[in-house]
Amino acid sequence: MREITLRGGEFLLKAVAPSQVFTPEDFGSEDVALAQAAEEFVRGEVQPRNDAIEHQEEGLTVSLLKKAGQLGLLGADLPEAFGGLNLPKTTSTLIAERMSLQASFAVSWGAHVGIGTLPILFFGTPEQKQKYLPKLATGEMIAAFSLSEANCGSDPLSARTKATLSPDGKYYLLNGEKMWTTNAGWADLFIVFAKIDGEKFTAFIVERDFPGVSVGREEHKLGIKGSSTRRVILDNAQVPVENVLHEIGKGHHVAFGVLNIGRFKLAAAALGGAKEALTIATRYAKDRQQFGQPIANFGMIKHKLAEMAIQLYALESTVYRTAGMLEEVTHGIDPLAPDANAQYREADEEYPVECAILKVFGSEVLDYVADETMQIHGGFGYTEEFPAAQIYRDSRINRIFEGTNEINRLLMLDQLMRRAFKGKLPGLMEAIGAIRSELNTPQMPTPDPVDPLEAIERYIANAKKAVLAVAGMAAEQVGTELEEKQEIVGHLADCLIQLYAMESAYLRTRKLQERGYDITLPLAMTRVFAYDAMDAIEAHARRAIHSFAEGDMAQILLTALKRFMRRTTEPNTMALRRQVAEYVLQHERVWTAAGAAREAVGV
Repeated sequence: MREITLRGGEFLLKAVAPSQVFTPEDFGSEDVALAQAAEEFVRGEVQPRNDAIEHQEEGLTVSLLKKAGQLGLLGADLPEAFGGLNLPKTTSTLIAERMSLQASFAVSWGAHVGIGTLPILFFGTPEQKQKYLPKLATGEMIAAFSLSEANCGSDPLSARTKATLSPDGKYYLLNGEKMWTTNAGWADLFIVFAKIDGEKFTAFIVERDFPGVSVGREEHKLGIKGSSTRRVILDNAQVPVENVLHEIGKGHHVAFGVLNIGRFKLAAAALGGAKEALTIATRYAKDRQQFGQPIANFGMIKHKLAEMAIQLYALESTVYRTAGMLEEVTHGIDPLAPDANAQYREADEEYPVECAILKVFGSEVLDYVADETMQIHGGFGYTEEFPAAQIYRDSRINRIFEGTNEINRLLMLDQLMRRAFKGKLPGLMEAIGAIRSELNTPQMPTPDPVDPLEAIERYIANAKKAVLAVAGMAAEQVGTELEEKQEIVGHLADCLIQLYAMESAYLRTRKLQERGYDITLPLAMTRVFAYDAMDAIEAHARRAIHSFAEGDMAQILLTALKRFMRRTTEPNTMALRRQVAEYVLQHERVWTAAGAAREAVGV
């Protein structure tokens, strides 16, 4: 494994310098130009056709995907050897954010470039890659991912689709039905999972034209109506043996590996969609008159706009911090090397905890922003004449696909423990032991540092200790049954989400300060988010403690929690939010360093 700054899950154990994290302010002019090209494509070609896309006008989405392919927007993550642009993960993430301004098209595009294409890059044979990847990069072929079944949505390994070898040994005959396949209505290629002889869970590359392959009717969905969602029906489907993807019996590597990236890219798309919603909500708030003035003048509306912007600043910081980590672990892989697949797989498996965190955080921030966008629109928001209704409907699916948020919360703790047991998270048990020793040492309370960022830095360090202490004691008290106590795991997962996001926002703001930027707005947003995150972490940790401890044990843990979460100063969050709201109302968008708040020294 190449040297990397922070291994998966280590954010809980180690502090990193701001200079070591990637932030949106690190993009160069070429990155920005590529992102602008993506945004111009969506605003010029996709958004004007919103109604036609939502009604699935024949051939429209496919033609748009092909146009995206001509612009290189389908091959950002693919190596040049296979027709792609081989862009850094940070840049491809920025493109994913900008491609998400129309949700249905974003889902179609995302399924193609992510879970539809990457399995072949990560796990395919050289022949499979040469045959399919160049066509997927241009849009000559559209891809889909078929994993779920009617009775195994969150438990894909219990799939009933079977594969048997034909008598002549040339084909596998697949029988079964796959549910909820995005792009099924127009895909040319499906990544399908089936059990060979009913036992060996295996991935296959299945072309639409193979005998025995068909699709069902379009599902009548709540939102993302312009995306195609159908069943894939396999009736003695003839799949050549050379189209087995990866190894027989190891389809779970393909399914679970590529889902990590899928979860991460979902967060990037959620970020882009939520930014667009904030702009729409802000413009409406400025235009809508009540009691003789714009509703944007009212304190509660300002609170909503500010909170939306603060959540988005934290999400954006977390997304691009993680994108930088993914770039670090994948940079330099030779796609033509004999061990390329092993390198891809090792890199893909490094950050399952962070990807699960982002999937949950991103989808729930988007849902919050969508809900508040509708609320700001009032009764008009509930009609289809305004965009708020479609934003609201389209956002809801994100908490379900790529693994439900409940499953992803369970995965966070599960993956942390798995990495610790495998030696990939060294120091976890030692850190828990050190915290216990610290608790046995009397400590006089000290006031928070005067500098707000120094105070937040202390909050983060203490919050990590609190989470480790509670998680360690939960594991000790409950033992192997912890994974069955899903309520406890859920509370601990929420602590991790808030902690990772708080630290990411802090590191970005500190980095801005070190580079000489005016951090008035970033600091205001970071202070509010950090203070609220500490409240949330303390509340979830307290509930977790009460779920597994009683009597003296509970009191000891609650005292320790109070010690770690102690804060001696409280900022005026109303004033800070109003400061943020005024910026949003003036600029109609989230704060960016390239905007009015950028007053760098010597830049």
